[in-house]
Amino acid sequence: MADAETEAKPVDQDALVADIDRTRADLARTIDAISDRLSPRNNVRRAADRIRERLGQVDPRLAGGAAAAVVVVGAAYLVLRRRKRK
Repeated sequence: MADAETEAKPVDQDALVADIDRTRADLARTIDAISDRLSPRNNVRRAADRIRERLGQVDPRLAGGAAAAVVVVGAAYLVLRRRKRK
């Protein structure tokens, strides 16, 4: 029985070539995916896309209120800073 397992099986050369081509294609896709994940430019682009997506989900009234609050706080800071100088 051990001889049956170690016996050389006839190999179809076309099937072998097709298997090698499939393996190469899989390897190329894997390398491309790794390169994409490690690319700083792509990481920045993905982060910017996520931020844009989140900003698109914000209620415009909330965004306007937050912007107004930032302006008021900034103006108050500038006024207080000028008073301390005098």
